Amino acid sequence: MRDRLGRECVYVPSCRFGLYAALRHWCPPGGRVLMSPVNDDVIFFVVLAAGLRPVQAPLKPWDGSIDIDAVPAATWGGLSAVLTTNLYGNPDPAPELRRRCDALGIVLFEDAAHAIGSEVGGRPVGTWGDASVFSLSKHVGAHAGGILSVADPGVRDVLEKACEELLAPRRATAELAYAIRPYAEAAVRALRLRRAAWATLRLLGMAERAEIRMPLRPGALARAVAGAPDLDAHDPWVRVDMHDYRLRSGRFRLARVGRKLARLDDVLADCRAGTELLLATRWAAGAGYGGRRLPSAGSEAGGGADGAVGTDTVVGAAEVVGRGLGAGEVRAGDDVPVQPLFRVPLLVADRDAAMAALARRGVVVGYLYDPPLDDYAGAEFTDPSPAPEAARWFARHALPVDPLRAREVIGILEESGVRPAEPPAGLSGPGPLPEGPGPFRG
Repeated sequence: MRDRLGRECVYVPSCRFGLYAALRHWCPPGGRVLMSPVNDDVIFFVVLAAGLRPVQAPLKPWDGSIDIDAVPAATWGGLSAVLTTNLYGNPDPAPELRRRCDALGIVLFEDAAHAIGSEVGGRPVGTWGDASVFSLSKHVGAHAGGILSVADPGVRDVLEKACEELLAPRRATAELAYAIRPYAEAAVRALRLRRAAWATLRLLGMAERAEIRMPLRPGALARAVAGAPDLDAHDPWVRVDMHDYRLRSGRFRLARVGRKLARLDDVLADCRAGTELLLATRWAAGAGYGGRRLPSAGSEAGGGADGAVGTDTVVGAAEVVGRGLGAGEVRAGDDVPVQPLFRVPLLVADRDAAMAALARRGVVVGYLYDPPLDDYAGAEFTDPSPAPEAARWFARHALPVDPLRAREVIGILEESGVRPAEPPAGLSGPGPLPEGPGPFRG
């Protein structure tokens, strides 16, 4: 990762653990952190555990990225830091956020858990912030480990020492469970028992989430927040979905992480190919946006049957989502590469119906972040977004699809008659509505 990013890195047992260490190092207790409301609730609780106040940002409706221009000036003036999400691997506008943070003298953190292969502004995601954190459980698929990367090499040793002090002792039982987990998961997949396994866990009361969001437990949370910063007090929330998040890594974990990292470029190539297939569907291009054509270099606008001549570039939501570009950043003739997204957020009219259709064919959809964090936690624990409608719409309609299963999912959605979402009045996208269904490259 040091070679990939050109930055000093610290190995940590999880992305969330690395983020906590970074927040504690740079932000004094009581500081305010701008973040996305369409985000994992675990990250929200990490911010609270660090003794900080989450401030929810307005988002762009077509990709869930932070809408910088919609953040009130008064909000910028009261911040200690900005935390990007890079949701599903689609980059937040890090170059502009870097400029804003530099001008205000505040810290920029990048949560790159979903974006280990994504780029923005000609640089890898994770190279714009003062610190960035990566998950080795997502693209890498190690189900353990993370990377804390820093811009200033002089703070690396300080952070490594701080992480050492926060680590919990290694447990033999946890290492054994980790060692056999891939074989158990493979058996469940081979026998097509995934839905039955989840149902059994819920029936036995062993599932930590009955719904998309974990139970808030506001009374207990208020007591924990009153004593923050305190990771131990917030552990019941921070550990959800990963109880080993702060355990010292044993040899099984480290060996598996090394093997998986060695295959990362191959995985990213496969994700990029699947992302391109999914972005060509009407659920990506037709969720109320996209479909405008810009003439390429050397052509003249206005020529030809469709208003352009030469080799045109179709630029819209499907060309913005998954490419690390804002609507105003696409230029005529640009070579706009596809990002290797961790999940591709297709925008569908009825997400629950689409999920049910996929589940009937053995495809379980995860990484949903609905409702947005300000609706979930309320004003007691976070400053709400000044413009929450776009985040609510995106969270309600986004169907995160694994690009490694792109062809399978596209076939199921087509067969099931899943319709693309229509944007509500007042939410604008990067281009006019397309005519007819989006293209299907199969």
